[in-house]
Amino acid sequence: MTDQTSRPDAPALLSATGLHKTYGSTPALAGADFRIRSGEVVAVMGPSGSGKSTLLHCLSGIVRPDEGTIHYAGRDLAGLSDAERSALRCTDFGFVFQFGQLVPELTCTENVALPLRLTGTPRKEAERRATEWLARLEVDSVRHHRPGQISGGQGQRVAVARALVNEPRVLFADEPTGALDSLNGERVMELLVAAAKDTGAAVVLVTHESRVAAYSHREVVVRDGRARDMAGAV
Repeated sequence: MTDQTSRPDAPALLSATGLHKTYGSTPALAGADFRIRSGEVVAVMGPSGSGKSTLLHCLSGIVRPDEGTIHYAGRDLAGLSDAERSALRCTDFGFVFQFGQLVPELTCTENVALPLRLTGTPRKEAERRATEWLARLEVDSVRHHRPGQISGGQGQRVAVARALVNEPRVLFADEPTGALDSLNGERVMELLVAAAKDTGAAVVLVTHESRVAAYSHREVVVRDGRARDMAGAV
């Protein structure tokens, strides 16, 4: 993929330098660097246990690195309180996980509206915007269904709608097609990338599948806790 949002001279929206993270005696990150620009899709690839998901969790403020710096929109994430980082995850960051992680007791509309409700949006307005996003992701027909009543492909589109309903500046997608067949996986990626492009979101896409990585502007390979930009841009 190429477009002007991925210009190498554009400033980084989110960047990390020298990240280290150890769990017990096991190093997950050992000096990883990363950067992504607004509107850019970067695929983070590597073998199982290489540190891909740990890198995503550090970049999104879910996990604090043991060493290193992370800057988002000019702010030092390490300098933010837990409450401030949690607020960013409600307003500026969106998340899509391998198994969707929808709330089973809520309808699809209520699931998508949940991030808006958590930030104080009135229910009627939140559900109106949720319905619009369900339509954009081609699953408006299941808006009154609960997650247990829909297919895996439909559920993942609902999860993408939930991640984008707040129009986040960064979307973190951790193996978003890992539980889907190839046909559903392709459609989810097409819709995810198109929706992110419309909103100008940067997408950090963790995957081990080359067909999924093909939707990115560039690839970063994580191995032994270090990140190597295959385009030489990090």
